Amino acid sequence: MNHQPGTRREWDDARRVLLEREKELTRMADALAQQRLQLPWVRVDERYVFDTEDGPRSLADLFDGRSQLIVYHFMFGPDWDEGCPSCSSLGDHIDRPRVHLEHHDVAWVAVSRAPLEKLLAYRTRMGWSFPWVSSFANDFNFDFKVSSTDERPLLEYNFREVTDEMRQNGPGELPGMSVFAMQDGVVHHTYSAYARGMDALWGVYQWLDRAPLGRNEQGSNGWMRRHDTYASATA
Repeated sequence: MNHQPGTRREWDDARRVLLEREKELTRMADALAQQRLQLPWVRVDERYVFDTEDGPRSLADLFDGRSQLIVYHFMFGPDWDEGCPSCSSLGDHIDRPRVHLEHHDVAWVAVSRAPLEKLLAYRTRMGWSFPWVSSFANDFNFDFKVSSTDERPLLEYNFREVTDEMRQNGPGELPGMSVFAMQDGVVHHTYSAYARGMDALWGVYQWLDRAPLGRNEQGSNGWMRRHDTYASATA
């Protein structure tokens, strides 16, 4: 770390300038949130059936009596032994906030293509309790553009055509979230986000953005690990 020191007055002056930018960002975020709410809702007619701890359940069942449902597309492929490290970091942010979401009429569920027994075993290992269901037997992940195979290549991701560079990574799983509303007994798709469109969901990034070295990443979040492997990584 090699940062130019300054006086308290210099810091105060610079901080006031930064505060105005932060306020501007807050106002823009508020306006963007309102614009997000104005997106049209799309009726979901597909009959997705998920493998869950409570047996087969439909997308409507995942609302669990609430009017809103947030689905996190957790990267965990059918042949994987562990969940994605970055998704696992997000998983560490869920259980406590989920209590507040549920009391505000919002259900939260993680969905992955791995078999249910793998998901539940990994959830136990990580000490989580949030609902996690398998979409292996349906097209949910493919329809919401977060999974691909050799037979079913991904043509679009994050609302853009898949590039040759992305194709070089091969088929597999990608991160995303999709949001749904229940209206008059009908499920509607209201929102989806992918890649860095979900940055704000990682509380750890919000803290790092205010730390002296920021995120301190070299183009990726490769430093991020499953929380039970940090000790072995530095041993």
